[in-house]
Amino acid sequence: MKQVENLRLSWLTTTLVVMVLVTNNAESQPTAERNSTLMFFQCTRNYYLNEESYITNLNATLTKLRSQLTTSSNAEAHITDGDAVWGIAWCRGYLSVPECLDCFDYAVGQLKTCGSGNVAHVIYNDCNVRYESYNFIPGYSNRASRALCDNVTSLQPTEFRTAADKLLLDLQIAAPRTPNFYAASTRQIADGISGRGMDNGCFMRYSSTPFFQQNQTMDLTSLLWNEDSINKRSIIWGVVGGLSFLLLVIAFLLWRFRLRMANRSQQDTPEQVGAAVNYNYKHLQLATNNFSEENILGKGGYGEVFKATFDDQKVVAVKKLNVGFAGAKVEFENEILLISNIHHRNLLRLLGWSSEESNLLLVLEFMPNGSLDTFLWGSKKGTLNWNQRYDIILGIAKGLAHLHGEFHVKIIHRDIKSSNILLDDDFQPKIADFGLARFQAADQSHITTKFAGTLGYTAPEYALRGALSDKVDTFSFGIVVLEIISGRRCTDVEFNGMSTNGLLDHAWKLYENKEYMNLVDETMDSNQYEDKKVMEITEIALLCTQAAVSKRPNMAEVVWMLSNHPSFGDRQLIRPNFIDHNRKVHIRSL
Repeated sequence: MKQVENLRLSWLTTTLVVMVLVTNNAESQPTAERNSTLMFFQCTRNYYLNEESYITNLNATLTKLRSQLTTSSNAEAHITDGDAVWGIAWCRGYLSVPECLDCFDYAVGQLKTCGSGNVAHVIYNDCNVRYESYNFIPGYSNRASRALCDNVTSLQPTEFRTAADKLLLDLQIAAPRTPNFYAASTRQIADGISGRGMDNGCFMRYSSTPFFQQNQTMDLTSLLWNEDSINKRSIIWGVVGGLSFLLLVIAFLLWRFRLRMANRSQQDTPEQVGAAVNYNYKHLQLATNNFSEENILGKGGYGEVFKATFDDQKVVAVKKLNVGFAGAKVEFENEILLISNIHHRNLLRLLGWSSEESNLLLVLEFMPNGSLDTFLWGSKKGTLNWNQRYDIILGIAKGLAHLHGEFHVKIIHRDIKSSNILLDDDFQPKIADFGLARFQAADQSHITTKFAGTLGYTAPEYALRGALSDKVDTFSFGIVVLEIISGRRCTDVEFNGMSTNGLLDHAWKLYENKEYMNLVDETMDSNQYEDKKVMEITEIALLCTQAAVSKRPNMAEVVWMLSNHPSFGDRQLIRPNFIDHNRKVHIRSL
């Protein structure tokens, strides 16, 4: 006698959830054995500021999740006031509301074994529950494939494989086309065999034993391609034609953009293009007094920056790129394309551009206090107090966190250094110079590319192998922090008569000998700061410069550590590698 094989496939879309586990929550047993089939269980011990606050937020989030599950199979919640908790709860689409809540309660009860740790994740046959102390949802799509199979061999392996493969393929096509990304169906087969598989964001299961009601199945016909009525050759040509058309559209848009950049508008008023403006070259020439020497704000290999004042007394900065500089045109277009729509208080805003023949001009916010390096070892050395330095450190971290994780794409700056940090009237920092910035796809751990940046600030894996990731910016940030604390260049090699391989080497030796305070800029009044605070921020900087990429925190974690008490989790500081000006690596024994 043939049995019925049930299989369902469920897809989870952007479910941002704060899942909280509470140590004093009531534990209930599942009403069916299926709830207790465990596929995955994980606990990780991290730290929080206040256990009582954390448990309160955990309970509150869990309550929100359970409430949402009474009306939906997916739930999300978060509390960020105090010790943050983010969570997610997800029930299979074939469960009734009581069955869903029963599985959720059981999962939460089992997670109590994690104690007061603030990371936990459990997956049962019928539900998932996860909570973290940070917003883990953007990275939820990272692969974490798992499978659970019966240790039974089918008596009819060929027939079983054929039926299962066909059903899986049909459900793979059908599930994303349903309103709730859920599909369930049946096939007639023999043998008592079952299997389960999951990845972040989806779950599938098949079994010869029914695990949902027969009236919960669906006819997949309308959701599948009709292979009898559609000519495969037509499909292929249709796809090829569609892709060709898409490529033509992209090429046309790029041509239009380059044409607009090359043919500057001759109108008396600026042309608005998105968030940036195409300025008339003559207007910028007039506003800078023909790019006069007295209006120069700074110089570099890239060109010069001028102060410009318009008729309405609005003041801006105009960056005039040196067309003889290799890659000037590329950097010019790169900066416009990447940051014209970015708005963050710690990122220098691009106001517009002008392009006429060989004249490449960027119009930027005017920063009256200039660049950070002039306050650390330049003409204004010794004028920054500790509170101002701390605010600058935190502001840079927030700007980088926005680029890496809060914008709709990840942007890697690639050239974080003190001269690229500008200060406004209130000494709030803004990250500048995005000419070398690059996109990084969400599913990539890193990009392999040719090195471009500044030695002394750049990470070893990037300088030597071209392995570029957001952790390269993290490394550079750590170097800048050491410069802010010490008031010394990262390339300095002489400290109190001792020769070193640079500031990072010097800072590490002081850390090993617990002589943190010898790193502090001598121009600062010792009454302005607490020794403990200096020690904490120095350790954060050294954590950011760890040789192992996995040991470095991301910038969102850095912001959290700077805003609260540092929490390194299971990461331990080890001696970093040092790169000299010849790009030679000095590897130290641990």
